[in-house]
Amino acid sequence: REKIDFFFLMIRRPPRSTQSRSSAASDVYKRQSLRMLKRILKQRGLVAKVLTNSIRPMKFSVSLKYQQTQQVPNFLKATDSLVNRHIGPNEKEIYEMLHSLGLSSLDELMKQTIPESVYDKEALEFKHQEIPQQVPETLLLKRFGDMMNQNELKKCYIGAGYYNTITPPVVQRNILENPQWYTSYTPYQAEISQGRLESLLNFQTMICELTGLEQSNASLLDEGTAAAEALNLCYGTFSSKKNVFLVSKDVFPQTIEIVKTKAKFLNVEIIVDDVSKFDYKSHKERLCGVLIQYPDNFGSVRNYETLIQQIKTEAEAKVVLATDLLALTLIKSPGELGADIAIGTAQRFGVPMGYGGPHAAFMAVREEFQRKIPGRVVGISKDAQGRSAYRLALQTREQHIRREKATSNICTAQALLANISVMYAIYHGPRGLKEIARRVNSLAQILFLGLNDLGYQTVQKCKTNIFDTVAINFEQTNMADHLITFLQDNDINIRRIDDHHVSISFDETTTLEDLEQLLQHFAKFN
Repeated sequence: REKIDFFFLMIRRPPRSTQSRSSAASDVYKRQSLRMLKRILKQRGLVAKVLTNSIRPMKFSVSLKYQQTQQVPNFLKATDSLVNRHIGPNEKEIYEMLHSLGLSSLDELMKQTIPESVYDKEALEFKHQEIPQQVPETLLLKRFGDMMNQNELKKCYIGAGYYNTITPPVVQRNILENPQWYTSYTPYQAEISQGRLESLLNFQTMICELTGLEQSNASLLDEGTAAAEALNLCYGTFSSKKNVFLVSKDVFPQTIEIVKTKAKFLNVEIIVDDVSKFDYKSHKERLCGVLIQYPDNFGSVRNYETLIQQIKTEAEAKVVLATDLLALTLIKSPGELGADIAIGTAQRFGVPMGYGGPHAAFMAVREEFQRKIPGRVVGISKDAQGRSAYRLALQTREQHIRREKATSNICTAQALLANISVMYAIYHGPRGLKEIARRVNSLAQILFLGLNDLGYQTVQKCKTNIFDTVAINFEQTNMADHLITFLQDNDINIRRIDDHHVSISFDETTTLEDLEQLLQHFAKFN
């Protein structure tokens, strides 16, 4: 409150030295006590004003009110402040730091540190009238919750490598929310990391079985950087003599952009083209590799076996397939098609979407590349007693070996999320994964048939060319945007591929009711 009125009664015998003196001396003692009281109250942000007083007994009638200052008194500060929980400099250390730099505040330090072109005061700090400094953690979490509740939750069918999934509660509780799993770093000390190493070995085994290739690593950062690592591997295979890398125009756009960025620093030329019509013979001397999406950006599933054989025969280049683990439970594996490298994300194996990440990626290669695969590889050895034990068998990062011998300087692992994805696979088993894939595929095929019955022109001409995504082609330029707006108004998000194409992707969370609602909306729009 702004003002507090009450009587403050102070009864204390004056020191013996003043008892024999006059009342004036006793009054002096009273005034000294009053000054001390005012000083103590002022330190606590309170202002004291004497209203009445008398000498015998010593009584003060004091009016107290809060002093309107920016500094909240220490005894009124929240005890669950985020500042108190943060391991960092205290107020004294901050003052000494700023004093030595000749600065008056942390805001001034930020302004001098961050370039003016990117400094945004409103983005860097909360407005004081909304969230005060040293706000209690509980209040801050509540306000963040209120802010998040302003998000509009819509049914998402965007896909493009990101899908809703159901994390089994036993995996969520015992791994994702277990600090013994989520706080652990790379298992360098094998003697205390056998459980995590065994789980990562299971991840490698799962990837090898699904991709049909001989060797896998223990996860990478995401699908885009895995593609960049594949480019690096193809480029290094030919001792940097071939410096052209072909990327299919039907690869996910975010992957293409990351590959282009990586190529810029390797001085590799990136060609984005239709891989089925490319002239491989004329690029034989320069082409080091080809990246193909399987299933592709439009959701189409094609048999690339003949094309891969053509690439190897005419250009002697390496072939990289960016693929989907759930789809590989039903379609031919990259190894069967003749690919040299397979990459992708394990996100849809029980890893929450997380607003776009992080997600565990994978890379699998043929045996000839096992010494060049980026990242870490878990292997099995024998301990001093001759018992089987797990260890990090291979690390190809410049942090671990000489820089000139390193095959990667990225290769960041996502061990926790890789463990979640393999535990998801173990939870469901081979039969369970196939059942999920068949259900998703069946829903997509029903949508395909329904859209064609409604008169829509789908990119796929046959339902057997579909796994989980159906793409629609519009001849009129604005129709794709009109459809997206119409569905957004009905709390549905689909993907805009370009001016003439949209796509709808299904996952294990899609229900029959969702499918029926979608077809009803498409019928109304039509």
